[in-house]
Amino acid sequence: MVSRVVVSGPVSWNRIVEVGHLPEPVPHMQFALGDHETVGGTSAGKALGLAALGRPVSLFTLLAGDADGAHLRDVLTRVPGLDLDVVDGVRTERHLNLMTPAGERVSIYLSTPDDHPSSEDHRLVAAMADASVIVLDLSERSRRLIPAARATGRPIWTDLHDYDGASEFHRPFLEAADAVFLNADRIGAPMPFLRRVVADGARLAVCTLGAEGAIAVSSEGTTLREHRVDAVPVDVVDANGAGDAFMSGALHAVLDGARVDAALEEGARHAASVLVTRHLHPTLDDVLG
Repeated sequence: MVSRVVVSGPVSWNRIVEVGHLPEPVPHMQFALGDHETVGGTSAGKALGLAALGRPVSLFTLLAGDADGAHLRDVLTRVPGLDLDVVDGVRTERHLNLMTPAGERVSIYLSTPDDHPSSEDHRLVAAMADASVIVLDLSERSRRLIPAARATGRPIWTDLHDYDGASEFHRPFLEAADAVFLNADRIGAPMPFLRRVVADGARLAVCTLGAEGAIAVSSEGTTLREHRVDAVPVDVVDANGAGDAFMSGALHAVLDGARVDAALEEGARHAASVLVTRHLHPTLDDVLG
């Protein structure tokens, strides 16, 4: 039986607007290069990636009964291997993303769910107890249930995204995780941070570097080992979801018994597969066009 991953976190409906450069913070007019609507949200990206790799995955998220929520339900329930569990979020999360050809992004949150304790949280708690790995993405619900996740004794993986090294919201995720992923946008020099994370108890810490690949630190007994992997060259269509794909590829490889270097290589390959589609994952090309 293939081990199942539980993913808890955000799913959104996004409008992607392609621009030649990010807008300057002054009043002006700017022409878009193109635009489209698609599935968004870091947890959707990870769940789509794991399902595409053949890993059974349960995605726990918040969606409302509005048109965007119905659209997301329709799309995600059609993905083979992805089990969707939804709690009412009153409003479905929606983003407006400004994207440049270089992969730069500004995300404007148009709406966010009403995330509060729910009597339906017991389903997520029960699923975590049976999971091979628990992925806790940044959200109020995931943060609230960190104690329940830790109580299962299952490995916890988390994605801190553009963590600055100081945010109090991120800290419980960092302290609970066995594997920590982030990008280099705000962390400064990433390697000292990665070494501190592993020295403080994580088994793996990874920083993605875009076109430069990724670096990582792992724990081998009392020894900290550094790793590097190159990005797989591709003609980039859209960079949304590449970090999620990298993490899902690495996680899938680890669950198949791969060592760190091989897992990072799988992460880089899977990230490259996402860069050549305008959607969060190539799985959606046939569904959304």
